[in-house]
Amino acid sequence: MSVAMNLWTYEDVVAHADEILDRLTADSMPPASLGGPWPQEWIDLFRRWKDSGLKRLELGTAQFTVTRSESAVTIKATGTFPAAGFAGWLQLESETDTARTYVLYFEPPDAPTAGTAEEFELTERYKPADDRAVLIHDSKGITQP
Repeated sequence: MSVAMNLWTYEDVVAHADEILDRLTADSMPPASLGGPWPQEWIDLFRRWKDSGLKRLELGTAQFTVTRSESAVTIKATGTFPAAGFAGWLQLESETDTARTYVLYFEPPDAPTAGTAEEFELTERYKPADDRAVLIHDSKGITQP
């Protein structure tokens, strides 16, 4: 499969989505050496993604603050979505011994939505005993707020 297409690139997966779905439903992909066939739930999710327009998440932009208190470490992202109908969230992307990196994702609507872009405030919290640095991955790159 990797010879015919690069499954790590969005463009190749989009170009071969029908073939990928055919192989997933025939239980021929992925091979047992790479974890074996997907559960039906994953296949259904791939089919919905393909049938609903092959949407791609975007990296968002926001103002970030990190507040440490006795009860929690709170990461807050505030800003305005790029257009009406967008959704967004902060998601833990990676952890090392010294840092936790969160990514800010924006999801466009399934179809263009009339109206004005909404303001947002997204929050993520974790235990205060974790004193690692917080890094944010957004459309500007990776920064430490």
